[in-house]
Amino acid sequence: MKRPAPFALAAALAFAVSASAETFEHYLSAAPFPMPAMPAPVFPDRNFPITDYGAVGDGQTLNTGAFARAIAACAQAGGGHVLVPPGIWLTGPIVLLSHVDLHAERGALVQFTADHTAYPMVPRRGRGFSTESPLSAAGQTGVALTGAGIYDGAGETWRPVKKEKTTEAEWRGLLARGGVTNAGGTIWWPTQEARDGEDYVATLLRRTKHPTAEDMLPARDFRRPPLVSFTDCTDVLIEGVTLRNSASGVFVPADCTNVTIRDATIFNEWSAQNGDGMDIGPCRNVVVYRCTVSAGDDGICMKAAGTSPWPGEPGLQNVVVAECTVYHGHGGFVVGGSTEAGMRNLWATECVFVGTDTGIRVKSGLGHGGLVHDVYVDHIRMKDIVNEAILFDTHYDNTPASAATVKVAPDRDAAKTPEFRDFFLRDIDCLGAGSAIAITGLPQQPVHGVTIERAILAARRGFRATDAADITLKSVKLITPEQPPVVEKDCRDIRWVD
Repeated sequence: MKRPAPFALAAALAFAVSASAETFEHYLSAAPFPMPAMPAPVFPDRNFPITDYGAVGDGQTLNTGAFARAIAACAQAGGGHVLVPPGIWLTGPIVLLSHVDLHAERGALVQFTADHTAYPMVPRRGRGFSTESPLSAAGQTGVALTGAGIYDGAGETWRPVKKEKTTEAEWRGLLARGGVTNAGGTIWWPTQEARDGEDYVATLLRRTKHPTAEDMLPARDFRRPPLVSFTDCTDVLIEGVTLRNSASGVFVPADCTNVTIRDATIFNEWSAQNGDGMDIGPCRNVVVYRCTVSAGDDGICMKAAGTSPWPGEPGLQNVVVAECTVYHGHGGFVVGGSTEAGMRNLWATECVFVGTDTGIRVKSGLGHGGLVHDVYVDHIRMKDIVNEAILFDTHYDNTPASAATVKVAPDRDAAKTPEFRDFFLRDIDCLGAGSAIAITGLPQQPVHGVTIERAILAARRGFRATDAADITLKSVKLITPEQPPVVEKDCRDIRWVD
């Protein structure tokens, strides 16, 4: 086996010349698997300004009813654009309907209320009842968020914060706001209900397997909602908007077909617990194009929890992520952790990750794993990656911020084993990382069928693999001071090719 060269000067790292920026349509036609045309939903040329329905943009008036009336009128007329002009529009939850484009103009700030009683408990796929999202749609066709406006989820009133993620001044500021901490004083919650909700739910589920929405109300602050939740929708468009400050994940579609998010900005504070940028759940035909993400957890994440909405097919399929930038986040392009419904046909291309904890992050674990295959990642540039530039991890399990005294084992089927195969990574460059490549499989199911080609990775540590098989590294250069640069354990057929 030919080993990579040892450490060389950082100047030896030459980033590959990027292809010129391409159109949205180019990536649909160039995908390494069949993608549909995915035209954007078309809305009739009818406008419904929220001010015509009583909205006042002073940041003080609650406009929940005005938004609902404007959306209902638009839908009843056969569709169109609900216009949000410049102003600060305080509101409770907004529910979109078919053929409605909610268009927030530049200068519009839609501020969701910090009054949690405005958010009822609603059914949520795989989670029983959860708190209603600030922005949602269920079972709708042709829904859109467009414009240059901003949607703010008031996440600071929901989220726990770990002391280790704050400065001394920030931590004092949290304590001055009130709220509560855990016994060790290392995690802060905005309310006692948020801190104690995990114990409440555990106790409730011991009494009944079928709690009602009313039963779950005391856990409202604990069951933090994503900012935008679209479920069982077709022809979804998110374009131009800024989505920020969510209670948990920012954009979370599930069971949807034909989803486009482009030219959008996704932002959560880096201390935002479980504050993923995008969690693309079980969906098919998804394009993420020219988006900028900074998140408290994973940046652009593929998920397939539960069972597939498409019987006999993987839960998540046909996804293109192109020309996106991820700054802070646990990972730039992420696959997992829940993969039990299966995934296939994922392509990430022409993306830049700067300062993420991990660059390309593939993760799952026993009890919440399934088959993930035909994944293509190419023309990725990375800088200042804290941990691994490229990571495969089949021992992953989420560890949420918790103050629970009633410990409940996750309800997971031990037979659900993660299998990662047929991954193709090409033209990957990284200027600075903790590790270049780390692969950890399972003895009973190694990570296998992975090709990494044309990569230049400068990192403190080199290549580490355990329980991996049929791995090809072609024209891969590791620039590392570590000796030896390659360590393999319980692996077979690891091939280094010039």
